[in-house]
Amino acid sequence: MLAGFVIIVLLLGGAALRSWLVVEHFAEQSRRNGEQALQLAASIQELGERTVDMERSARQFLVLQDVAVRQRFDEHLGQALAVVDRLEAFGAKPLRSLLPDWRQQAEALRDGLDQGVPREALVPVMARLVDLNGLMKASGQHWIDSQNSALLAQLESVRLQLGGQLAMALAGALLVVLAVGWWLVRPMHKLEQAIAHLGEKRFDEPVVVGGPADFRRLGRQLDWLRQRLAELEADRERTLRHVSHELKTPLTALREGVALLREEVPGTLGLAQREVVDILQHNVISLQRQIEGLLSLNAAAFEGSRRARRAVDLREFLAAAARRRELHSQSRQLTLRIEAPSRTVSIDAEKVAVIVDNLLSNAIDFSPEGGEVSVLANVADGTLRIEVLDQGPGVAAEDAERIFEPFVQGRIKAPAPRQGSGVGLSIVRELARVLGGSVRLVSSASGAHFVVEIPDEER
Repeated sequence: MLAGFVIIVLLLGGAALRSWLVVEHFAEQSRRNGEQALQLAASIQELGERTVDMERSARQFLVLQDVAVRQRFDEHLGQALAVVDRLEAFGAKPLRSLLPDWRQQAEALRDGLDQGVPREALVPVMARLVDLNGLMKASGQHWIDSQNSALLAQLESVRLQLGGQLAMALAGALLVVLAVGWWLVRPMHKLEQAIAHLGEKRFDEPVVVGGPADFRRLGRQLDWLRQRLAELEADRERTLRHVSHELKTPLTALREGVALLREEVPGTLGLAQREVVDILQHNVISLQRQIEGLLSLNAAAFEGSRRARRAVDLREFLAAAARRRELHSQSRQLTLRIEAPSRTVSIDAEKVAVIVDNLLSNAIDFSPEGGEVSVLANVADGTLRIEVLDQGPGVAAEDAERIFEPFVQGRIKAPAPRQGSGVGLSIVRELARVLGGSVRLVSSASGAHFVVEIPDEER
């Protein structure tokens, strides 16, 4: 994360520094161009003033032939030539051809005064100097304008470059953010997935988490927890299996003894004794069902680790499940309705059959006589969805989650006596879990509506 932030700072900071340097460069260039423009304009104006002074002194000398006037001319000429030297130092291209001409005309005027050339011959020379001053003024302004235009053109070009560099820096920063986010989200997703698997008692998949060291350390702790929970679950199942078997043997003997008493094999029972024997028989039978339910739940958990999938026709598979419950449904005068496409699915048929049988058994027990039980199935996006609906009293809201726990029966009782031990839905949830699916109770206007979703392993 620190490296990612450093890269982002370098990218954006580099773009900002580059922009600042460019702004500083153009500010300095603009200041230098402004100073050059002022100096050039001032020099051209000074040259014009010196030219006027030279022309005045020359005209006075031609009339007066005074040595002092001639000295003033020479002074003005020296000052003008110094200005010409400064102008040449600017290197302004438009002035390159004008300055030598101006120097040549000034020297011609000086030589003419030295040689006593008539005034009429020197007037064109002085006029040419004035013309050259005007040309230099226009050329200087043109040079200043061209310098400013070049600076603006360069600024526009660099602006486009800076825009591209800024866009690249932002794109790079975005990529770094996405990379860091992916680097953090991926192990977080792994952690969430691992915790979900632990909650679903899926202890067979090792927890491997990448990313930052903190996440990897947490992943190792979760993997230790997975192994520990797997050991505890194995111990629980083993203990439950042993206890169930240990209880079943003496319970069988106890049930046989109670049956002998009820049949009055040892001797005739009185009315009060028969009532006691009936109570004993009822409780022994109830206890036996509880033990058999424990064994069934334990068997479902044990068998869940072994999966044997095969291709079956979905409609025929559900029709076979309905036929197995035909006598049960006929005793309640119920109609079993099957709606499923005739298509092949690849599933663990034995486990799915147990799921459907348990859901059908519950639906038949809780349906009113003459009612209808519906079994709907379809396959979409690689998932087999089986729905079982009845027209019974439904499930109380507070029992919606509890009914999937072992030996828990809802507050709403079945309309007909039933001999269930309360582990049927627990077995359904356990088998759905080991098949990689889920089972849930869907709210319905009337009756109970269970939905089982299992991956179609053919995809």
